[in-house]
Amino acid sequence: MLTLTKLRYLLLGNEAIAFGALSSGVYVAAGYPGTPSSDIIETLMKYGKDRYVEWSTNEKVAFETALGAAMMGARAMATMKHVGVNVIADALMSSSYSGVEGALVIVSADDPSMWSSQSEQDNRYYGLMALIPVLEPYDPQSAYDLTIKAFELSDSIKHPVMLRTTTRISHSRGPVELLPPKEPVNGKLIKNPQKYVLVPENARRNRVEQLKRWERIQEEVEKLNAVEEGDDKVVILASGLAYAYVKEIIEDMNLNPTVVRISTPVPIPKKTILNVVSNANKVLIVEELEPVVEMQVKELLYDNNIHVELHGKDYVSRIGELTLERVRSAVGKLYDIPITEPQVISVNPSPRPPALCAGCPHRSSFIDLKRGLALASLSNTFFSGDIGCYTLGVLPPFNEQDSALEMGSSLGVINGVYRATGQIPVAIIGDSTFFHAGLPALANAVYHNLPAIILVLDNRSTAMTGQQPSPSKEIDIAKVAEGLGVEFVKTFDPFDMKNAIKIISEAANWVKQNKKPAVIIAKRACAIDVLETLKGKELPVAEVDENKCTGCSICYDYFTCPAIIPLNNKKAKIDPLQCIGCGACVSVCPYNAISIKGKPPEGWEEAWLS
Repeated sequence: MLTLTKLRYLLLGNEAIAFGALSSGVYVAAGYPGTPSSDIIETLMKYGKDRYVEWSTNEKVAFETALGAAMMGARAMATMKHVGVNVIADALMSSSYSGVEGALVIVSADDPSMWSSQSEQDNRYYGLMALIPVLEPYDPQSAYDLTIKAFELSDSIKHPVMLRTTTRISHSRGPVELLPPKEPVNGKLIKNPQKYVLVPENARRNRVEQLKRWERIQEEVEKLNAVEEGDDKVVILASGLAYAYVKEIIEDMNLNPTVVRISTPVPIPKKTILNVVSNANKVLIVEELEPVVEMQVKELLYDNNIHVELHGKDYVSRIGELTLERVRSAVGKLYDIPITEPQVISVNPSPRPPALCAGCPHRSSFIDLKRGLALASLSNTFFSGDIGCYTLGVLPPFNEQDSALEMGSSLGVINGVYRATGQIPVAIIGDSTFFHAGLPALANAVYHNLPAIILVLDNRSTAMTGQQPSPSKEIDIAKVAEGLGVEFVKTFDPFDMKNAIKIISEAANWVKQNKKPAVIIAKRACAIDVLETLKGKELPVAEVDENKCTGCSICYDYFTCPAIIPLNNKKAKIDPLQCIGCGACVSVCPYNAISIKGKPPEGWEEAWLS
């Protein structure tokens, strides 16, 4: 256990949240990896050795794990990215009805501007819908402090609390003053079916108690917000990250409004806001994404018959994350000060689309799939993709992702595609995503005899979010599929192109003949995991024989390994600094111009295949 004195440390916002949980006595923490939230669990695993911390199979399981611990009186936390809260929605609503015995904190790491997500939803809305208070930090220090406050509030009210951070807070570094870790608060067996069994009779009684807790919460949040007095005729309400930007801008512009730092956007501190706004002529509300604070403030002013010039999303866009420039523009409008737009230098860099890593087995899987389907005369099909590194299969030359909506969507979407068209579709899903959200849809495919090919890309890693472990390291996907009733289940090594194409073709023909689903599993480890396993050992490299190379471009235009570079004469060259010697390119070259030089180190095959 890390021994901490009350000193300042340079921490990511996510690290600050983890240390805030340790300083709050968290005993159970669970999460599912997803940028921008992943560092929280990783930090807890590193420094919370006397706590129970796990990567769960999905966010729902993580939340229910934390909820179960909090029901027993422990202090617990569940972490996830914003779209993960959609996965826990059912349990989240129920937890607000039942309450808890200990403390339950949910961390939602939202992603304005969708830096690594399919949406930029604002999860403060969940707080309004579920009657769960939402706390919002503005820098790493406040992330630490508000994590502690979240546990204290949850424990005192016996109600779940959400801590909503955003990408800019999660991934920014700043000085954070830490308190020593607190002894973990564990639980004891508590049986209270009248509270936790939400049959209608109990739920109706719980609803009354929920609203009573909400009234207490509305009183308690008044203490968590702050007013910085200035000109009482001009008031700026700033929530979360917006507060940091507002402070910097008014200092830079030499302005002196009254600023209300909103740390609880749900529910807003009504008494504090009424007291400040009652004498104001102008009010500006600055918040990231949706008008969550603005809607509540407007309702508050209407209910209290207060008329004031109020601006919010008419000055600050609902699209994308906040920037200093956007907030400066809003403040300038509030004060009728012309703001000179910063000079923008136009740069047109060469296009550089994202690419799968050198040695990535998914690259070979996509090529194998295309060739195997062609052999079975099933080239014109719908490729239903999913969330992971392999979503890059949407790019040329693969073009093997026609949809990718959310975790597990690949298997659900193919059911609708087939029912609407009668065409046999292909689902492409990763191993971690398969266990996260693929199992119910696979069961449905078996139950309804769905003629579809389901390709599971098993690289034994949740690679896209930082190499977190995948359940496939411990659980055999083939046996799971067989256990769910899939009759055709086969596994292949994507680097063994000849056998892979054969199995894919067999699966396609089997589906056409039997009108049932087939599961095929491309199994080879993530190249980054292999490099980590073999760290410090000398690796083989691939080389091109220029005398044999014809410049056909297949290896760099069709296979697209970033280690393979075209020369001016169109012949290929392999960069030894990028090549990891995986050998996947050897079988791709139709002229046998590529070979492996050097002896693989001890443990090479085991690292890739075991």
